[in-house]
Amino acid sequence: MLDSKTVCLDGVRINSSQEWVPKFVQNLLFKGTYEFAERKMLKSILRPGHRVLEIGCGIGVVGTLAAKIAGAKNVLSYEANPEQSAVIRANYKLNNLSPELRMKAITKDGKQVAFFKNDNVISSSVFERDGTALKLIVESDRFDTVVAEFQPDVIVMDVEGAEIDLLSNTILDSVEFILVELHRKIVGDTKIDLLLENLKQANFNQIRYYNKNALFERIKEA
Repeated sequence: MLDSKTVCLDGVRINSSQEWVPKFVQNLLFKGTYEFAERKMLKSILRPGHRVLEIGCGIGVVGTLAAKIAGAKNVLSYEANPEQSAVIRANYKLNNLSPELRMKAITKDGKQVAFFKNDNVISSSVFERDGTALKLIVESDRFDTVVAEFQPDVIVMDVEGAEIDLLSNTILDSVEFILVELHRKIVGDTKIDLLLENLKQANFNQIRYYNKNALFERIKEA
């Protein structure tokens, strides 16, 4: 911790006052546990020059870490919640980094999509979960188009259940690693198990799993 308004996680400085984040996120930041699994696994595989596509960037911690390691010009981040723009950009600025940020959703078809904004920023998603979230209509980019144009080496994805649609039947030829949070409680075991089988058929081997986050590596052909 640097002070009551700023913490440092893995060399990344993060605004932590309640001016920027809700109290429960502030507590996780102070404990050093905010997105711990994602940070740990990303550090284990990311190298300078890797191209990183991040989908669902929250307050920008993982994207900033990716930019610090791989280079800001090699990171493209998407966030559908329009209220997160200010804190994400403030965290980029705090680290003197400027990865590309697109305040849009990512979908299979690139059409407008309903997004349910929850007071718990971690749980906001395209799924309505308890009837209390504010429904917004947001713009989206088509996933396979973004992948084809950006050609990421690494995909980092935390989309509260939308991983099922996004990672099914998409050509991922450029991708070496996929780091994705799996949401069994939202979509159910059957859909997650099918997704895992589809990734296996696409030559991605699960090499790590921690706290709902799975890391897949493409099997290299002999």
